[in-house]
Amino acid sequence: MTGQMYDVVIIGGGVAGAALLYSLAKFTDLKQIALVEKYAGVATVNSKATNNSQTIHCGDIETNYSLEKALKVRRSAQMIVQYATELPTAVRDRIIYRFPKMVLGVGQEECEFLQQRYTQFHPHFAGMQLLEKAEIAEIEPQVVKLADGSDRPEVITAIAIQGEYTAVNYGLLAQSFVEQAQAMTGKTVDLKLGHPVQAIEPYGDHYRVATPEGTLSARFVVVSAGGHSLLFAHRMGIGLEYSCLPIAGNFYYTPQVLNGKVYTVQNDKLPFAAIHGDPDVLMPGKTRFGPTALPLPLLERNNWQTLVDYLQVLRLDRPVLEVMWDLFKVRDIRDYIFKNMAFEMPLVNRRLFLHDARKIVPSLQLEDLEFAQGVGGVRPQLIDRTQRRLILGQAEIDPGGGIRFNITPSPGATTCLGNAEQDILRIQEHLGCHFDRRWFTAESVATPLS
Repeated sequence: MTGQMYDVVIIGGGVAGAALLYSLAKFTDLKQIALVEKYAGVATVNSKATNNSQTIHCGDIETNYSLEKALKVRRSAQMIVQYATELPTAVRDRIIYRFPKMVLGVGQEECEFLQQRYTQFHPHFAGMQLLEKAEIAEIEPQVVKLADGSDRPEVITAIAIQGEYTAVNYGLLAQSFVEQAQAMTGKTVDLKLGHPVQAIEPYGDHYRVATPEGTLSARFVVVSAGGHSLLFAHRMGIGLEYSCLPIAGNFYYTPQVLNGKVYTVQNDKLPFAAIHGDPDVLMPGKTRFGPTALPLPLLERNNWQTLVDYLQVLRLDRPVLEVMWDLFKVRDIRDYIFKNMAFEMPLVNRRLFLHDARKIVPSLQLEDLEFAQGVGGVRPQLIDRTQRRLILGQAEIDPGGGIRFNITPSPGATTCLGNAEQDILRIQEHLGCHFDRRWFTAESVATPLS
């Protein structure tokens, strides 16, 4: 049985889908909106606080970001800060956090790289500080000190930012978006939890979204369901030029050895995140180190039912094999993959990870490391089968005609509101709705994250 007609149906209740729900309800004149989520709550997969690094990425300490990308991502990051600071204080303080952050360079080559990066970025990121060893020790003493209390012998430099919002509980942020959307008057904002989508089918000038609980009709559909976005696209014969390489990440806990976030310089030959240490907003008194990175044939972490889904989106053929082989041929990537496989082996995993973590905190001991059981998610990195390359970061598949698919690995959570803005512009083109964009283009979204 077909239910009511919605202007927009959003599939996927992570922070990206929730941000779009809020933005549609708050800033457009559309009256009928629904969010469909297969689980019983929102933000239970990659947006859950245990399944990501809880970081507001804005490119100042992420050394794999160009200046152009950093400025683009920072604008979206500031939207999160702007939204959260408009909430009641007690709610805001459970969602968004201030911690110092820095990217650490160890050795002459990395230090020179950071000095050059500081020169390029500082005119655009006024809060940046270029720190030498003694100044680093004032913010993060454990980064400098060895176990015997002496200073580490290496040359170290850091780009640091203090006093800004740097961490988010993205699960609570998603819940807040939904609550704010449903509080809007004069609109129908439906939340369909426990409604796994079985099919999306065009029907005349709209779409039908089939679930076991019934069928919804929509004039526009946005799919923001991680790797499953690609699965839904493939089932409709869309985006067949893409395959998927899911990358799983693990973390380790230690006692609190850092006051804030400490990132390391990215190896530009590696398409995976470099190790970093972070406060955990759910675990006061601990520091979380990671992530490791391991290809895993699942679209959701710890959900082996998604193995079948992965095999459907993999579309394994010669172009996909060539991309994987090209990655494996690069020595740095090959060594990195083998090392991360070893991270999964009992007896040696903690010892191997300790070596990497000591780049940040050289005094760490083996007994300090505790595997973070059940922590970590999956990032669905796309493979472009026609260009024979791995696509880094987020992507969207937009065939037109009133449907759009978002695949949002890092920094997808950070850019949830920025992505919502782009989704609404496409919805506006198709439906002719009014979009009050002033909040998204206000001066506040271009200022420091303070």
